[in-house]
Amino acid sequence: MKPNTTLSSMLAIDEQARKFIAGHRVARLATSDAVGAPHAIPICYAFDGSRIYSALDLKPKQVEGRRLKRVRNIEANPRVSLVIDDYSEDWSALAYVLVQGAAEVLNNGYERDRAEEMLRQKYPQYDELLERGCTVLKIIPTSVTMWGRV
Repeated sequence: MKPNTTLSSMLAIDEQARKFIAGHRVARLATSDAVGAPHAIPICYAFDGSRIYSALDLKPKQVEGRRLKRVRNIEANPRVSLVIDDYSEDWSALAYVLVQGAAEVLNNGYERDRAEEMLRQKYPQYDELLERGCTVLKIIPTSVTMWGRV
């Protein structure tokens, strides 16, 4: 199957892609460090129709949140990719949205506060696993590609 849509502006994300992104609960975030070494992890996220947010929550981690590889990578190289997908044994039902963009770390401010509230509304687990005032990662899409049955 070939990609069926490519969009080049965060403001141009079409409704079909917005619904797919908003309707899913998990994505895979790919970052890379200053020399290009890749790092990919699953994340929970919230989407406001133009930007994607993910919190550094209290799930067990090997290092303190600000020392996480994804955070260090974003600080060294803000270019990221995010994949939101549907897998099925029926391969005619496969689908994904690939978001390319720029990420930044939000430690305070109105946008961080709003993102935290969106994340809390989407994930009830955050009542116990999200510290008030947590660090939030913001992804500003620069291109979006849809493939399959989006």
